[in-house]
Parts: sequence; structure tokens; C-alpha cells
Amino acid sequence: MKRRRDLVRTLSCLRCFFSLPKKNPNTTKRKRAMEDSSSSSSSSSSSSSERYCYNPILRWNPQVEDYFIKAYGSDHFSRISKALTRPSCYSCIRVNTLKSTSDAVIQKLLTIIKEEEEEGGNVDGSESESEIGRISKCQFPGLEDYVVFFRGSGPHVIDYARPPKEIIVSRKCAEAVLRGAQVYVPGVIACSAHVEKGDVVAVSVGVEQPALDGGGWGIGITRGTILLGLKTDPYYFERNGLYIGQGKAMMSRAGMFRVLEGIAVDMSNRVYKLPSFHDVLEGEIFLQNLPSIVTAHALDPQKGERILDMCAAPGGKTTAIAMLMKDEGEVVAVDRSHNKVLVIQKLAAEMGLNCITAFKLDALKAVWQRNDSNITTDLCCSEEIDGVTIQSSDLLGSLVDRNSSIIMEGMSAEKSGKESGRKNIRRIRNGSGRNQCNGGRVQNSKGFSPNSFDRVLLDAPCSALGLRPRLFAGEDTIESLRNHAKYQRRMFDQAVQLARPGGIIVYSTCTINPGENEALVRYALDRYTFLSLVPQHPRIGGPGLVGHCEFPDGYIEEWLRPGEEELVQRFDPSSPLDTIGFFIAKFIVGPKDA
Repeated sequence: MKRRRDLVRTLSCLRCFFSLPKKNPNTTKRKRAMEDSSSSSSSSSSSSSERYCYNPILRWNPQVEDYFIKAYGSDHFSRISKALTRPSCYSCIRVNTLKSTSDAVIQKLLTIIKEEEEEGGNVDGSESESEIGRISKCQFPGLEDYVVFFRGSGPHVIDYARPPKEIIVSRKCAEAVLRGAQVYVPGVIACSAHVEKGDVVAVSVGVEQPALDGGGWGIGITRGTILLGLKTDPYYFERNGLYIGQGKAMMSRAGMFRVLEGIAVDMSNRVYKLPSFHDVLEGEIFLQNLPSIVTAHALDPQKGERILDMCAAPGGKTTAIAMLMKDEGEVVAVDRSHNKVLVIQKLAAEMGLNCITAFKLDALKAVWQRNDSNITTDLCCSEEIDGVTIQSSDLLGSLVDRNSSIIMEGMSAEKSGKESGRKNIRRIRNGSGRNQCNGGRVQNSKGFSPNSFDRVLLDAPCSALGLRPRLFAGEDTIESLRNHAKYQRRMFDQAVQLARPGGIIVYSTCTINPGENEALVRYALDRYTFLSLVPQHPRIGGPGLVGHCEFPDGYIEEWLRPGEEELVQRFDPSSPLDTIGFFIAKFIVGPKDA
């Protein structure tokens, strides 16, 4: 019952993430009075109200900000920056149609809410409203049977009658709180004196600010008492979206919480997303951003096809593709992280999908490089014999080379031992990490033969500047953004080789950076004349950016040309659709000999 209650609280309180200070015409005068050191009780009250209001301003690298202003215009980019500091006002639920239906999921959610109300609890602490109106099917054509929206309530005013005890959390922790996590001890930088179990506390966040000497971002927090709390399973932290970071100067309120057993529990229910459902509708639903769902539909997978998801973790798009194929065909999911491959396998098992095979493989090495041996078959899956990983589609050739593989393994044993020792040291210092406590084996792959997939999805690693909420963006520079683009081009080159003539490639990112979006499309069309942009269905996002940008160093970044902008989808976080920033391009592969 508790898990059900947590799920409902999570889904129903999307917009309860900041308080609204009461407007007061005397605010400016009070500020002057405070600056003149002539404090009064009224000015103290105003200061408290301003301190605990949620109104962050993103701090961008100046050169990056100028670049985005050139791309979007000053007013538009200002709206985007503001939208990025807040989560979406709704949860998007993808229904596993192989196990349930959208109507059944809606009824189950309403039943959980009804049971909660019968117990006498008010889900979000707000005035009652029609829950039926807050849960609805997606109305976009093609998504009606797959997607359910759960609209949040708020924002709600929080009364700070007297300054509460305060906890200061790292910026990464605060961003996780706004996405749905609770505050755990490792995310806390400092707190007021005598914070005890049962206390109601205000949670503020330390946000980086420009250093006074102009040397980057700095000015650390010096006030407060360091909170040393209970040690808890690190896997639990990461599963709930918590990332431990270093906080800096400016304070911005993130919520009102109650401290419970070393954990600050959200009292105003600002959370909006729950990464793991445990026993609540497990396998029937999956919380996923709307553009990610659209990406899987744009790929348009068909039964019986062979499809590659090049950067598949954590498996949301992979499982969506398998579901659209009715679990008939082959979905190959790869990721270079052992633990992330385990996550994909676990999610596929939870959703009852059998057509997914996950491998550990760097997407930059996805194309199998042929050598002097006589092996000519596709290296698509692997097995273990005597502890040596071999490719099952070429067992005979692998058995011939097995002894040499063992010899090479022995020659590298000393080096591997040293690397293992270093990994153990890091593990002790940083914790076991996600899934390491569970263990498990994953299959390795040496790559795949060219032209061996009907469709390829490249959801490329990117600068992630479209994810929200975000409280700081100053780490990214023009150089780092260009490096992301170079990395993505190398991956796209691999995707082009793997897709067969007549096949489909879908490229997507979760960033607002044109250099990783429209510029990649320009690169693809100019380099590979056999590629063409094709329409996407469903089409929900807006058009792409046309034109180019000239940088101070003389570099010219080319974007889309007139007529191409309507063939891509750009999701604007400041648009009424209220999604993360996202980009999707779909290519058809023509005859490669032309």
C-alpha cells in the first residue's frame, strides 16, 4: 500500500515545486533599508519570503549564451532558459500494450487514488479536484493507445510564518529533487544546528556563481553545520535520481521537507517523476519523456525486422521499439557500460520482452573490422566456453582461435590485475555503484557486419542541455559543445555503415544545441549523398533551425537549408507542449553504390 501511495504522490504533484512570495510594493524600499543596516521586523519578513522563493536564473558561459542568442534570438532564448529551470507540469506514462491497455492503466491509477482518499489522506495537500480530469489519454494521432498523461497541480503557496530550520543541498541533488527524488544525507552540504528527526526544514540549494576575481565559478558556502548521517545503499541513491555534487554560493529554495531517519522527506509533494515502480504496475507502465516516445514511433519498427539501438541505456527507447514490433523480430541494444547493459536486460525482463538482446559494445566500434582470418559471418551475439567469450554465430572459427585467445588473455593478466586493483580502490571510495551489488554477466560483441540492420536508432550522447529542471549551465563551453558534435559524427558514421540500403536511420538528442542537431543533419546530407530526410510520424515537435552561425574564430557552422526544417522535429522546452528540449531527424538510406 505504501508503494502505491508513493506512486500516486509522485504522479499527482508535478507543479508543486516552488512557493509564490506575496507581492509587496515596499520590497524595494525594504531592500534599501537592509542595505543601510536599518533592519525592521517587516523587512525581516520580506527578506525571509525572498530567500525561500524559487526563482532561479540560469548562469551560462558567456560565449555559449551569445551563441544561443544568435540561434534563437534574445527573447526566445530567455524563455527557454526560464523553462529549463522547472520540470514539466505532467508525467508521461508509456503503456506496455503487450501486457495492458491505456484504459486499464487509467482505471488502476484511479483505484489507487480512491483507496488513498478512503484512508483519509489528501494526495498532494491541495484542494480536492477531479482526478479523472487529471488522468487522460494522449490525444496526439498515433499515440492514443500507448501514452497516458497525469497532470500535476500547483504551484502551491508555502507559509513561512517564521524562518524554519534549513538544509543546504548540492545543486545536483536539488535538480534531482525537482525531478522526483528525496533528499538523502549524502546530498546535504550543511544544515542548521539541531536538525532532528521529525523537524520540518526548508531545503535550499547552493548554486555556482561567477568568482569575484573572474577566475571561473566559485565562492563556496561557509555557513551552516556539516551533517553526518546514516550510511545507506548507494544503489538506492542513484536509482532515485540522486547525484552528489559540490554546492556553491547563491541560495535558492528547493522545497519544504520533514526529516525522517536521516532522510528529508518532501512535505509539499513537489516531486514529478519516479524511476522505479517496484510492485506498482510493474511491467505495465514506464515513465518516459514524450519526445523519447515519439522517437521510437518515428523509427517505425516493423515485425520481423532487425533493429539496432546504438546507445541503448537505460532501455526506454529499446523497450518501446520492441513493444511496437509486438515482440516479433530482433532488437539489438548496445552500450559500452557493463552495468548499463544489466539495466537494459532487467527492464526488458520486467516488461516481458523477449526479442531484445543486449551487448556490451562501444558505439564507436559498432562496425566489425574484418582482419586476415577467414571469419566472414556477422558477429552479433556471444557465448562463453571455458570462461572465454566467443561469438555464437561463428563458433567454429572462434574455437580454432580459442587457444590463442587464452594465451593473449594470460599475457594481459598482470595488466588486468593492476586495473582491477585500481577499480577496487575506486569502488571503495565511491561506493559499489548501480547494479554492481547485484552482479550479473553481460555478453560482449566485437561489432556487426555492414548493411546488417533494417533500422538503426542513434540516440547520441550529448550535452543534455534540453533536460529539465536545470539550475546551472556554466560548465559547457563552445569547445565542449564542438567536441560533443565531433563525437556524434563519428557515431553517425558507424550507423550509416550498419544500415542496409533501403533502411532507416533515426538520430536524436536531448539538447537545445544546434551544433549537435541541425549541424549533424547538414554533415550527414553533405557527406552521404545517398541519405535523404523523410517525414516523421507522429509529428508533434516544431521545425528545425535554418541558416548558419559564424564564430569569432572564423568557424562557420552550417544548419538546415530552406525546405528541410519541416522534415525534422525540434521540441522547445518553452513551448506549450511543455517537454524537455529534444531533436529528432529521420533518414532513409538509398543505394550506397550510387
